[in-house]
Amino acid sequence: MFNKNPAISIIIPAYNRAWIIKEAIDSVLAQNFYDFELIVVDDGSSDNTLEILSSYRNKIKVIKQINRGVSAARNKGILSSSGDYIAFLDSDDIWLPGKLETQFEFFKNNPEALICQTEEIWIKNGKRMNPGKRHKKVSGMFFEKSLELCLVSPSAVMMKRSLFDLVGLFDESLLACEDYDLWLRVNHKYPVFLIDTPLIVKRGGHDDQLSGMHSLDKYRIQSIHKLLESNILTKDQQRAAINIFKKKCHVYAQGCQKRGRMDEAAKYLKLYESF
Repeated sequence: MFNKNPAISIIIPAYNRAWIIKEAIDSVLAQNFYDFELIVVDDGSSDNTLEILSSYRNKIKVIKQINRGVSAARNKGILSSSGDYIAFLDSDDIWLPGKLETQFEFFKNNPEALICQTEEIWIKNGKRMNPGKRHKKVSGMFFEKSLELCLVSPSAVMMKRSLFDLVGLFDESLLACEDYDLWLRVNHKYPVFLIDTPLIVKRGGHDDQLSGMHSLDKYRIQSIHKLLESNILTKDQQRAAINIFKKKCHVYAQGCQKRGRMDEAAKYLKLYESF
C-alpha cells in the first residue's frame, strides 16, 4: 500500500507504454528504501497501459489525464504528490537497487543540496553503449557546458520539493527538451550534484522515444531564448547563452534552407540577428 505521508514522491509519466512500463514500476517497488509513494500519470494512453497499471492495485497511485504531453504529466504528478523530495523515472528506464537509499542518504549528509543525480548505464537497441566525452556528467555548476546539450537525466535526479518554488515547473509549451529547459533554469543558480555511481539504466533506440524526434534544437533555441529575455543570468552566463543561441539558430536555419523550408529558415535567421 502506498505511503500517505512519504519522504519521497516518485513520478512516472506514461503514454502508450504498456509494452515496457511494468519493468520501470517493478524497479521502483524492488528498492530497499520504502518511505515513498509512486505516482504514475497516464497521459491519455490508447493502448492497454491502464490495464497494466490497474494490476498493481494499491501499490501505486494512478492519475489519468487527456493527452497533454510529458511536461504536463510530470507537473500533474508534482502537484498531486506529498513527499518532501521528488524523483522522476521515465517509463522506458529502470532503477538499479539502492537508487533511492543512496540519494536520500546524500541529502541527509548534504543538507544544503537541492538536487542531485546519479551516473547511468546506457542501453540502445538492447546493447550497452559508452557515452562520448561530450555527454560526461559533472557535478556542481555547469550551466555553460549544458547549454550545448542536456547533461542531466530525469530518471537520475532527486530534488527537494522546494526547488520548484524557486525555479518553477516544467514548461508545458515545449513538446521536447522540457528537461533541458528545467535544468538550465536550475543550474544557472544552483549546483546539481553528481553521485558517481550508475544507479539507473537509460534505454533508447525505440520508435516512440521523444529524444529521437527530429529538429530537437528548435526547442533548445526556444528555451535559451526565454532565458536570455528573463534577465536572470550573470554576464558570463548571458554571453555563453548568446553564443550557443546564435550557433543553434544558424545551424537550424541552414537545415531548413536545405529542406526548402524558407519561411522557417528566415524566422531563425532573424532570431540569430536579434542578439
